[in-house]
Amino acid sequence: MEIEKFYYDNKIVKQFAYATIIWGVVGMLAGLLASVQMFLPAANFKLPMTTFGRLRPVHTNAVIFAFVGNGIFMGVYYSLQRLCKTRMFSDKLSAIHFWGWQSIIVTAAITLLAGYTTGKEYAELEWPVDIAITIVWVIFGINMFGTILKRRESHLYVAIWFYIATWVTVALLHIVNSFELPFAPLKSYSGYAGVQDALVQWWYGHNAVAFFLTTPYLGIMYYFLPKAANRPVYSYRLSIIHFWALIFIYIWAGPHHLLYTALPDWAQSLGVVFSIMLIAPSWGGMLNGLFTLRGAWDKVREEPVLKFMVVAITCYGMATFEGPMLSLKSVNAISHFTDWTIAHVHIGALGWNGFLTFGILYWIIPKIFKSPLYSKKLATNHFWIGTIGIVLYAVPLYWAGFAQASMWKQFTEEGTIKYQFLETVTHIIPMYVTRSIGGSLYLIGVFMMVFNIYKTVKAGKLVANEYAEAPSLNKNPETHGKQYWHRWIERRPIQLLVFSLIAVSIGGILELVPTFLIKSNVPTIASVKPYTPLELQGRDIYVREGCYTCHSQMIRPFRDEVARYGEYSKAGEFVYDHPFQWGSKRTGPDLARIGGKYPDTWHYTHMEEPQSMSPGSIMPSYPWLLEDNLDTAITPAKIRAMQTLGVPYPQGYDTQANNDLMLQAKKISDNLAKDKIKTPANKEIIALIAYLQRVGTDIKSADKPVAKK
Repeated sequence: MEIEKFYYDNKIVKQFAYATIIWGVVGMLAGLLASVQMFLPAANFKLPMTTFGRLRPVHTNAVIFAFVGNGIFMGVYYSLQRLCKTRMFSDKLSAIHFWGWQSIIVTAAITLLAGYTTGKEYAELEWPVDIAITIVWVIFGINMFGTILKRRESHLYVAIWFYIATWVTVALLHIVNSFELPFAPLKSYSGYAGVQDALVQWWYGHNAVAFFLTTPYLGIMYYFLPKAANRPVYSYRLSIIHFWALIFIYIWAGPHHLLYTALPDWAQSLGVVFSIMLIAPSWGGMLNGLFTLRGAWDKVREEPVLKFMVVAITCYGMATFEGPMLSLKSVNAISHFTDWTIAHVHIGALGWNGFLTFGILYWIIPKIFKSPLYSKKLATNHFWIGTIGIVLYAVPLYWAGFAQASMWKQFTEEGTIKYQFLETVTHIIPMYVTRSIGGSLYLIGVFMMVFNIYKTVKAGKLVANEYAEAPSLNKNPETHGKQYWHRWIERRPIQLLVFSLIAVSIGGILELVPTFLIKSNVPTIASVKPYTPLELQGRDIYVREGCYTCHSQMIRPFRDEVARYGEYSKAGEFVYDHPFQWGSKRTGPDLARIGGKYPDTWHYTHMEEPQSMSPGSIMPSYPWLLEDNLDTAITPAKIRAMQTLGVPYPQGYDTQANNDLMLQAKKISDNLAKDKIKTPANKEIIALIAYLQRVGTDIKSADKPVAKK
């Protein structure tokens, strides 16, 4: 058999490894600052670009798409070449992929800090960046599949199955959720509204966790854990069940983020059922990983790489058990909108993604630089300080979540709400402080890793082109004896891609399509009208400042919520909301019925200095809103975009919209003047007040939804 000689490309692996480290530090620093802002409002610095509402999406996008994203590419580019016994398909495509992804990250950070956001969690990036992501993702796919097709190994190892499913599913999720209508170079409106927008967003949002934070890392686990332990994967058959069951079931679970909301009950129930089913394949993967280490526990005690991997897999098991439990309606009624969810998410982020990434970095860097790790002791210290950091981060937030839920739901003997919302915030501030201490310890561990890797790199020399040899691929390999049925698809990457697409599409189609086509899923309410031009401008300011990161606009049908906020929310209320603003966390009170609750003066003063109206509030101030002029030149474009999306403004209304805007703005300005607040009618604060005074006022308790026929 002919032996072919070739070289693995380690340069691209090194580049993604360095990017993983750099963006990890940046994303975690942003997260640490955001956590401090939760108990120290002065840390917002009274600057637009450093407020929590803008910093939080920078943190989440940096950690998910910059830190973990580069970690995925680092692991894929290293393992895929060796599993296929070939160099990457194209060095040029590898370079374009690397620099394109880093450019996207930089652009994302700049635009988010500048306030350009779609207002959809984990999908905040505006339309030009979405297009760039699509292009770079396709380039990555071409490079990956080109490598697989020119492989010298007939069999596709389990890690490659997960890489293929990740690529096709992320492409599907991104394209469907990014359907938006641009009306300015860096601004657009979601193509969906209200209930449909919420369902599409959390179909995407939950599966961004599934197919960006989970499936590629499972593929990486299946390669690097056996390598580090020098043992084969525990069960081949279990890996088959794990893969197909996971990708089929995961895609259905998104609606569990919307329990007790205005989403149709049937969709909520589907989300719950499939979330519970998800425990089986998730734990199948966890057990397959941990059982791989049977007989190797002495090595785990000695090797910091394996320590990180064991805790990572354990955290994956914890998070994938807790997630389905949180999807049970009885549990979700307590956990949703609280810090319990934040703790749950960070068990996965810090433990599963973070620790597995650290373990892989400690394994890869010495390999490609042909130098032993500078200090195993330092790596072990990183492990322990990081583990303590995770505990100190998560436990206080679990405590805070339980405290929030308990306090929100308590009534006095007279039947009135026992605690004002602000009391529930001030009560858990010590937990927020402890969370920041835990986050600081975790970050200190990262800096220890940076030093350790720096010293390792300095002591070695990159083998940019690593020599390898392997026999050429026999297109028709001989088979002896009975072959397992799954071997057929393991030799056919295109068929594997198609079957993966079918598996993940079924759930999405059966959940999304009926919600759009069956009108009775969103009964209309006659009193709900489109926003006025001034209110529309104010809503865009609300989205720009990231108010949705702390405030929900969704009153669930619970006694305490109705007593605290007003009539529970109906599906028909949100038909003109592009995007929806239901939120996922209540750091501040729900705003679904805020309209008319306070005078204009209260809102003005509250935005200028929140603590003057609500002593003890942790909300940042927004002084620039009082100073910056409203951009009325873009009003006609906004009206036209809304008309295109089906909002029933009169034909030609874009030409007179600014006249109506100024008339309404003058009324608010005059109201403020009566309380000795002199503010010109063209300031942004006027538009924001108009929006806040409108929210929820279309609905009266007596209104009855009318289903379209």
